[in-house]
Amino acid sequence: MIRVCVVDDQTLLREGLRSLLACLADMEVVGEASDGEEAISVIERTAPDVVLLDVRMPKLDGIAVLRELSRRGTLPPTLILTTFDDERAFLEGLSSGAKGFLLKDVTAQQLDEAIRAVASGRDLIQPALTERAVRRIAGLPKAFEADPRPDPLTPRERDVLRLMSAGYSNREIADLLDLSEGTVKNRASTIFSKLGVRDRNRALLRAAELGML
Repeated sequence: MIRVCVVDDQTLLREGLRSLLACLADMEVVGEASDGEEAISVIERTAPDVVLLDVRMPKLDGIAVLRELSRRGTLPPTLILTTFDDERAFLEGLSSGAKGFLLKDVTAQQLDEAIRAVASGRDLIQPALTERAVRRIAGLPKAFEADPRPDPLTPRERDVLRLMSAGYSNREIADLLDLSEGTVKNRASTIFSKLGVRDRNRALLRAAELGML
């Protein structure tokens, strides 16, 4: 059973997501919150497998919730609920620990697939959102203090990075590049090391700043 917490200040949207989840096998809503402060309390109390988190809420917004839970070490895999044009949520959400993004007009099938993806440890970043965000990064303050000239990536590492940016899992990248999943994981670790980051999301942001995507 995948346990989900829904956080949004709009009652109608929470009820709609609850109704959609009720139709999906092996999922249940274990908590709901309508503002950021309540969200932190509910998430820590229920320890859900996945959080669906709105960005704009009273008291604390979604980004502040991500940062506070990350600081406490209690952040579950989280999907940001957003609109297509919200690059701020995309960029700040990634750097604050979000595992992916979900448009508010999501279908039941997309919701099912998204929740299962992040519950299994995958990131969920739609390529269209990635492309828009990359175009905006050049005008934003730099998010990293790492050496501006990291060790160059090999051609195969660049292939892996590009597939990461398209949202593919390590298993899918392995299949596409005819590699073992272990080899992909090793190459990903090398990419993170060269870029001076700890995980896939920060690697994508760092690579975008460097013009690698």
